[in-house]
Amino acid sequence: MRFSSCILAGLLLCSLQTSLAAAGTVAAGFPPATVEMELRQVSEHVWFAEGKQGTATDNQGFVSNAGVVVTGAGVVVFDALGTPALARLLLEKIRALTDQPIVRVIVSHYHADHIYGLQVFADLDAEILAPEGAGMYLDSPAAGERLAERRVSLAPWVDDETRLVRPNRLLKEGTQFRLGDVDFTVTVVGSAHSDGDLTMYVAPDRVMFSGDIIFEGRVPYLGDADTRRWLQILERMEREKLVALVPGHGGVLEKPNEAIGLTRRYLTYLREQMGRAVADLVPFDEAYGKIDWSGFSDLPAFEAANRRNAYQVYLSMEAELLGTP
Repeated sequence: MRFSSCILAGLLLCSLQTSLAAAGTVAAGFPPATVEMELRQVSEHVWFAEGKQGTATDNQGFVSNAGVVVTGAGVVVFDALGTPALARLLLEKIRALTDQPIVRVIVSHYHADHIYGLQVFADLDAEILAPEGAGMYLDSPAAGERLAERRVSLAPWVDDETRLVRPNRLLKEGTQFRLGDVDFTVTVVGSAHSDGDLTMYVAPDRVMFSGDIIFEGRVPYLGDADTRRWLQILERMEREKLVALVPGHGGVLEKPNEAIGLTRRYLTYLREQMGRAVADLVPFDEAYGKIDWSGFSDLPAFEAANRRNAYQVYLSMEAELLGTP
């Protein structure tokens, strides 16, 4: 009787695992994400999951946003979150909305907090599109070094089974496509926040996904960003007539032209202050200590990101002054 019970239990477990796997919710090698995640509706076709404020390894890595567009002929996902476990949780939330297949994943840029979930969608045969600069990142030592670091700092949700996923298509220029009754415009903006960035515009909803070109309510992480080009892009985005803008981090910007201002003001201030220091030949440490940061010091991630950002801008302003790339 005991042996029969074990067989029955095993059969039931096998059946449950098979059913869950068919739904795309089981993956080996790491425990499920236990953070709170909600898909919030932005417009008729658009939902998004909002990451919590914090640094990249806070909240089990759930610090960036992901978008979901349900078209009637399939689902388009924008960005894939920072761990496979988070992407699996996102997939469960999508399945609560619709059983339509995941057709495409549009990746705003190749930074770790936006891409480590890609393997979940790649395993579902979704087509992955990313800006051309993603190839530079994937071929660089930094990609492997970052993954090794996250296998420690975000263990057990990033582990030896977590892999870097190459896009099916690298976009040098933008593209347009229609799925169901929804038109999409993907715009490659080039190197701004990263080696390559893109945005996605959803019509007829008039909603834009900006990736990390826009940060809402926190200090952005600049990495190796081209801040001069970034500011040009922000100025162009302010001219768009959007209903809503979904940034890479933070809440939906329901008044985009007003909300873009925080990121633009921060970048402008950095460039003004660091540019003045470079022109006056003031060493970075001395300049940084004298600058009034009170306009931004209360924002989340200021302590973690601001000094690094300022140093990056200081170096880039030196290069601009010397006329070097």
